[in-house]
Amino acid sequence: MQYWIMLFISLLSLNGYANNVSRDDQHLNVTQVAEFNGIPWGISLLNDQFAIITVKQGEAYKVNLTNGQKQALSNLPKVDSRGQGGLLDVAKSPDYAQDGWLYFTYAKPTEAGSVTTLARAKLDNNRFINWQDLLISRSASATSKHYGGRITFDDQQHVFFSIGDRGVRENAQDLRNHAGSIIRLNLDGKVPADNPFVSHANIRNEIWSYGHRNPQGLFYDNNTQTLWSNEHGPRGGDEINLIRPGANYGWPIVSYGKEYWGPISVGEGTEKDGINSPIKVYIPSIAPSSLIRYQGLLFSNWNGDFLSTALALRHLNKIHVEKDGSTKETRYLEDLNERLRSIAQDTQGILYLGTDSGKLLKVTLQ
Repeated sequence: MQYWIMLFISLLSLNGYANNVSRDDQHLNVTQVAEFNGIPWGISLLNDQFAIITVKQGEAYKVNLTNGQKQALSNLPKVDSRGQGGLLDVAKSPDYAQDGWLYFTYAKPTEAGSVTTLARAKLDNNRFINWQDLLISRSASATSKHYGGRITFDDQQHVFFSIGDRGVRENAQDLRNHAGSIIRLNLDGKVPADNPFVSHANIRNEIWSYGHRNPQGLFYDNNTQTLWSNEHGPRGGDEINLIRPGANYGWPIVSYGKEYWGPISVGEGTEKDGINSPIKVYIPSIAPSSLIRYQGLLFSNWNGDFLSTALALRHLNKIHVEKDGSTKETRYLEDLNERLRSIAQDTQGILYLGTDSGKLLKVTLQ
């Protein structure tokens, strides 16, 4: 009896969070650009006409966004696509017009188990050349989940990418491994001299922040020079975080989520001294899967708002942050009933979304 009382109270609490949400689908127009036999996990827009799409099971395509034509790209590495692994994100170099580098994350098979790996390569006609694994992370576990894998760049020649806790909670507070962290490197894969733990012999020098469960979105805002992530909580407690160097984001010491097996809170509470708190918490979980901060002419009233794709609750999620730090949440495209995996914005402000059903969608105004 006590268990069911606790469960009822927990559900009431979850509904209280969920009710503070508005919905708006009226002014959005969605068209399908292309379709894949797999999950389009990453989208990198080379320009407003062509994109590179990574497909989870280990394929990549160059897509003409005007007519939907796809060109398969060859010479990719072997990936471990079991569970949540595979060929994950793709992002063009900030100097792509000059250097031609494309950056990738993928689950690389190793003797210890598959690990999140950052790599780069160049595209020569329809094949990748000069493939370089820049960081084969120390993140192996017995599970095939929580690889993280999102990539972003700042405006100072650094690349960031995320790694989940690999299903081992303690990893996120153990800085002897890379799991449960956000990594910062120079574009060539070397460790920047000003990384926060670069002088610590027993801490992985590549770590920029830690205490993360499974960061699935990562975005650097050049306008404000700030780094942002979203990540999966357990049952409830998904977060959007402002990422600071050397900061601890708490997992699994603090969390807004519950255990999957019952209405029991994870960790010691929701806040603790020395741990950075999120700017937004989702209860119940939406399962965010990518993140941008919109800047464009098409949806001009969205400028500065965060856009996350959502898997579990199947929508496009917009968060507006007020001057006092409070947030307003709006959900779009729920009528599609699609697990939305990836998002990109072109120079005109048009949005492109990848779905777990294999679609590449274009979102404009009606």
